[in-house]
Amino acid sequence: MKNKSLVLFFTVGNSLKTWQEIGSLEREIKPYNLLATHFKKILFITYNGTEEKKFQKILASNIEILPTKIPFLSSKMYRFLVPFIYKKKLKRADIYKTNQMPAVIPALLAKLLYKKKLVVRCGYEWLRNLQREKKTNTWKIKFIILVEKLAYCHADRIIITSVGDKNFIQKRFQVPASKIEVIPNYIDTKLFHPTKTKPEPNTISFVGRLSPEKNLVNLLTALAGLKVTLVLFGNGPLKKELENSAKKLNVKVEFRGTIPNNLLPYELNKRVLFILPSLYEGNPKALLEAMACGLPCIGTNVRGIREIIQHKENGYLCETSAESIQKAIVEVLNNDGLRQKMGQNARKTILENFSLEKILDKEIKIYESL
Repeated sequence: MKNKSLVLFFTVGNSLKTWQEIGSLEREIKPYNLLATHFKKILFITYNGTEEKKFQKILASNIEILPTKIPFLSSKMYRFLVPFIYKKKLKRADIYKTNQMPAVIPALLAKLLYKKKLVVRCGYEWLRNLQREKKTNTWKIKFIILVEKLAYCHADRIIITSVGDKNFIQKRFQVPASKIEVIPNYIDTKLFHPTKTKPEPNTISFVGRLSPEKNLVNLLTALAGLKVTLVLFGNGPLKKELENSAKKLNVKVEFRGTIPNNLLPYELNKRVLFILPSLYEGNPKALLEAMACGLPCIGTNVRGIREIIQHKENGYLCETSAESIQKAIVEVLNNDGLRQKMGQNARKTILENFSLEKILDKEIKIYESL
């Protein structure tokens, strides 16, 4: 592949600046800096102006940033012009890749225009997520169905992060299994690892968006009456509601907001336990990162989590109700042996199945097969 080039289409509206603002810049660019050693060139098509160029210094020398050239135009409109604005560079490239399904429109147009290979990568299945959220915007649903149908039809390969999403794509869009590859999210196990930091007693951490699907209201209800401190990392629309709930329930909660990904391992290792009480998940990075740190983890018995956690082996599964969550927290906090066993097995699970090196090897094989 040393004589080939790869184009990464960012999700519409997203950019390197966006990644920096949400604290995930280093995590997101790391695999591409490594992939750059296998390609002649990698191009980033992003949705931000020339200030994107300031990030060039942290990228491999053969990664080129292609920023927005019409900054006054909305991202949703600009995406339709991308294949024409960067026509010369796209025609010279060999493989197009989407970062998420919402990035697919310009990639698909370029594929049809210039007859290049297209890898549609979905960290989550767009339509399936909307159905889980019970979204009722009929026109949006119809639009997404059309986009996904075209994308899956014209893609040379599809990368999805969970078996559940693969099965959904096969059944809903009649896509052959041979076209779909399940490659989970990667974890940098050199960054996320156990430390000798002594955990603060009776502390639990959560990392993620403060939004309804994370089931945090039930988590706070579960903590009522327990001598436990919950440390929340992340922001979202439910922050104010959760702050009010914590006061009413007299629950100790620390709202830490978003922190850079490289600082997260230190914070995780300061807690006794990690919890992800979601109503549904895809392939949750937050859970995988906590497991990589050797933390005993509690997760709800829902798709996306139960594919990772084996009950009382490398983690603990509970139901989504406040009662079940509370029971799980009490049992795990009161059982030192169980916590130690689950923490050790959690780290082993990540090393064997989710390390950055192993995930990249799988992705590289896809590019080599095109």
